[in-house]
Amino acid sequence: MAFAPPPLEPLHSGSGSRPHFKKNETAPMKKLVLAATFVAAGLLGQDVTFAHGGNYRGPGDTVPPGGGGSGGGGAGPAPGPSGPSTPGGTGPSSPTPLAPGSPAGSTASSPTSGSPGNSGPDLTLWSYWWEFNKEPYLNLKSMVWGGGAESGTDGFFLGRGEQAKEKDSLRPTPQQIRDKVVPALLKALETETNNDIVTGAMIALAKIGDVKSEAGESAFEQVIARFLSDKVQEISETAAVSLGILANPKSIKTLNDLLQDNADGRGAVGSGEVPYRTRSFAAYGLGLIGASKDAKPEDRRKIVQHLAQAISSDQTSSRDLKVACIIAMGLCPIEQMNAPMTEGVDGPQAPDASRAAQLQYLMSFLADDTNNYLVRAHCPTALARLLNGIPAEEHTEYTKWRTIVRDDLLARVAKNSKEQNEVLQSAVLALGLIGTNGKDDKAIRDAIAAVQKDVSDQQTRNFSLIAMAKAGANPGEDGDKGVEEAGKFLMDQLQKGKSSIKPWAGLAIGVMCEQAARNNITHPTVTAMGGALRSALAEEGNNSNLSAYAIACGIMSDLEASGTLVKLLEKVGDYEARGYIALGLGLMNQRNAIEDIQRIITESKYRPELLKQAAIALGLLGDKELVSTLITMLNKEAKSLATQAAISSALGFIGDQRSIDPLVEMLENKDLTDRARGFAAVALGIVADKEPLPWNSKVAVDLNYRASTSTLVDSTNGTGILDIL
Repeated sequence: MAFAPPPLEPLHSGSGSRPHFKKNETAPMKKLVLAATFVAAGLLGQDVTFAHGGNYRGPGDTVPPGGGGSGGGGAGPAPGPSGPSTPGGTGPSSPTPLAPGSPAGSTASSPTSGSPGNSGPDLTLWSYWWEFNKEPYLNLKSMVWGGGAESGTDGFFLGRGEQAKEKDSLRPTPQQIRDKVVPALLKALETETNNDIVTGAMIALAKIGDVKSEAGESAFEQVIARFLSDKVQEISETAAVSLGILANPKSIKTLNDLLQDNADGRGAVGSGEVPYRTRSFAAYGLGLIGASKDAKPEDRRKIVQHLAQAISSDQTSSRDLKVACIIAMGLCPIEQMNAPMTEGVDGPQAPDASRAAQLQYLMSFLADDTNNYLVRAHCPTALARLLNGIPAEEHTEYTKWRTIVRDDLLARVAKNSKEQNEVLQSAVLALGLIGTNGKDDKAIRDAIAAVQKDVSDQQTRNFSLIAMAKAGANPGEDGDKGVEEAGKFLMDQLQKGKSSIKPWAGLAIGVMCEQAARNNITHPTVTAMGGALRSALAEEGNNSNLSAYAIACGIMSDLEASGTLVKLLEKVGDYEARGYIALGLGLMNQRNAIEDIQRIITESKYRPELLKQAAIALGLLGDKELVSTLITMLNKEAKSLATQAAISSALGFIGDQRSIDPLVEMLENKDLTDRARGFAAVALGIVADKEPLPWNSKVAVDLNYRASTSTLVDSTNGTGILDIL
């Protein structure tokens, strides 16, 4: 039986933090994603707070009111982070974050999951999934850094192959980073006290990484660790996750001390107790160290042991700590598949004994209904991640454990299942990750298809389309029938499904066709899917659906759709849709669209979201003039904070070495606002990042973001780890 392929690579490191904007001195804020909702929320000309300097991706804690910090399913509000900079609770003057793709000035009204009667952003929109999962598809820096992707690489299979070879590599040199970027960031940490600048510079240094001494000592680790005792909670917890991003094994002890809330941990934060938020951030930090390609087997064992200990001893009233530990354990695969049983010991092995013990531990946690369902909901993803990382030589053990996990998940998604919606959603997503198009996996494909008629939860139905796409393009034995089944199912949903499901079906077709190309799967059904998507694109009048189809055509690199997209770029007036259309053209490397998208850049200084999407599209297309154009706009034309933010982050994502000098000048220019300078620190960290993808994409990709907590994604205060760039 063929193995399900591992997730898209690389999924290492990336981005940093983004500063906060305050609407006024006392009113609390709502966190909005720079990449999706700046304009949608009608914030142009307003001053909006961004805690952690991050970006609002999505729903945050979506359980009954206040769920992020409660121990049960629907208890009261989460305790907020301590310290003088703690954002306040939601107030009447706070702007409401809209779902990506919502028309400007409108408010989506679908209730959040598990919150009957509570209106808010429509979290079932396809654009939330895209914001959490887009990084491997964009993989922008691989183009700028490498001068184009060669055939046979991930970049090639992401739709940007031979045509891109003529582009020169513009990756910052080590000397530029060491001589310009690092000194500027270190100086900022030494001399600045503003939260935005400090957190941005800390994350930036962690992403750059330093050269360790022979003893494994890290200069950056020492710089970052001193901020653990900062009295501002935001800075302290950012220091904890920064140590994880830096990924020096020497930090394992420090992070575990924080996680366990022991004497050394309390000493590190200078308090009689380590706040639950800092403990949760430490757990994520440990997971990031374990996920590092340089992590040693003994380090991973140690980390898994620490995480399990924290789960068993957790006495906090929040779900945050356990969720963080479960997610982190899924990022930290133990290399040894099996370990000999210890003589005289009954019962299961400790989870750090072997990969099999890890899987058994997570299965047991998932099976225990006394565990909170929001925490249990992260077990299926963790199981799938650990399964997909099993080496090929462990074929027998892989098959054994995959069968155990598969059968358990199938039972959970069966008709009349009593599982909570969040667990159902995760189980469906995980089935897509471990499933294949092989004949032995027909049960998985049938179960995924049955979700549309057997499950009432809209989000589970939406996720089932993505799951079918991934299973349909995972190669298995005698997989032709499976490709046909999966493709026909998706096309039927695109053509005959309910209106709410159509954009998801279009997006799923793009996902399946891209993955099929990456896995060298050629089948008439794949060709037919491309034709069905092009037809839907040409006939669609709804801007949100059209945007989903544009992204889908882009990620599957369907150049036959480029003519339609170019026409739509001129025809469509909605600027969010135009941004997605431009991005679709960039993803498919349609260089004939460069001039059209360049015009959007020059006309969009008051439309930051459109400007940023267009800039990323031009970065994908290798526009040689882009960076100098953005720098000119930043220095001379960008007056609003929103525009400065969009341009700075675009410069960072593009990763062009020519942006370093102006960003350093911006960071050091005290005539600018602290928040604008904070953006410069963030952008420098993104430009100089040692990895091509954002560090938190390791967590975000394939995550069930509907089972969230305030330290994971926080739509109210923007203080989750996935809110940090």
